[in-house]
Amino acid sequence: MWLVSAMDMRHAVALDDVLREGALHCVYQPFVDVDTGTVLAFEALLRGPAGTGLQSPLALLDAARTTGRLADLERASLRASLRDAADMSQGRPVTLFVNLEPTTLTQRLDVVLEALAARAGHVQVVVEITERALAEDLAAVLTGAEQLRAAGCAIALDDVGVHPESLAFIPLLRPEVVKLDLKLLRTVKDPATVAVAGAVRAYAEQAGAEVVAEGIETPDDLTRALVLGATLGQGWLWSRGERRFPPSTFRPERFTARPIGAALRATPFELVGAGHRIRHAPKHLLVPLSKTLELMALHASVSPVLLAAFEHARFFRPATSRRFTTLAAHLPFVAALGVDITSEPAPGVRGGHLTADDPLSSEWTVVVLGAHTAAALIARDLGDTGTDADRQFAFAVTYDRALVTAAAHSMVGRLTRN
Repeated sequence: MWLVSAMDMRHAVALDDVLREGALHCVYQPFVDVDTGTVLAFEALLRGPAGTGLQSPLALLDAARTTGRLADLERASLRASLRDAADMSQGRPVTLFVNLEPTTLTQRLDVVLEALAARAGHVQVVVEITERALAEDLAAVLTGAEQLRAAGCAIALDDVGVHPESLAFIPLLRPEVVKLDLKLLRTVKDPATVAVAGAVRAYAEQAGAEVVAEGIETPDDLTRALVLGATLGQGWLWSRGERRFPPSTFRPERFTARPIGAALRATPFELVGAGHRIRHAPKHLLVPLSKTLELMALHASVSPVLLAAFEHARFFRPATSRRFTTLAAHLPFVAALGVDITSEPAPGVRGGHLTADDPLSSEWTVVVLGAHTAAALIARDLGDTGTDADRQFAFAVTYDRALVTAAAHSMVGRLTRN
């Protein structure tokens, strides 16, 4: 115990010195349009004092986590890169990518918003988060991303392809930029890589997102990036990172924040528009539709997420629990919401407790959303009495990706209320 404490103290003193003396700095690596060769943006890469044990960003992050100073490190890094972007660009508009640790996004976003509020008017910012953040706390990441978008920052999702199942989260986060993991560039003929690239391409075409291929070192790598569907490239072919901002072309429309908006506050049934027919049917006729969506999720080529609202915990019966346990074992994210639903109503299932006055507590909805899959049963209890099987619902079945995505957002947004 004493040895661990002493080690922590040495980290603390070293990191304190670095933070106090302003010894942090960033180098800047360009994003290049793979079709035209035009430099469009720069990523800030953190560095510590040269020749010390804290020179690398990994060492800095490790020391910050060990000593509980991660938010302080993030603040210093943001301030340094935003100051450089303001000064080194010599007044020219510039787009800057900054990296954010998942815990800072979900627990100390105030630090980030404070730094961003002081940025120069000619600096456009894109915030990068890693794909591992999504599985750790999906609801909090979605909420944090919306706050960043409200502050004018687009979202970039980094390391996509490290865990193929994380592809299911992309339609939920709706990043404006998707960064492919650099290993994909070395395995471009691998069927798994082709599947990842295809899923990202499908999302990018639908959402108008940019796709970045990292690790481009040679002209052959650039060709591979084109095959993967990249629109932007990063790598040593152009630069290893410099303490300056070379001339670039400012294309702000390619990195504009697109907030999710009202869907996070509505209910799925409230989102059903005039273009979707509302029908009435008893519950026993809708149950097969619900189970069919569950099977669709299980058999999808790229695993989707599955979200379900059950009105009340009493409708999450033992048979439902067994099915959802199976779903959770095979899908990247499964959630069940309802009044009195516990935090884990079945093994691996994320629970979302609803209050009795939440309008969602009178809705029965099943949403399946993934890279190639979008389907939902959206129903509202009409409040009649009688046997459970004969209860009447107003309902819509939809494969409209925009509506399915909005319904998923409205449900995920409620998972923060546990």
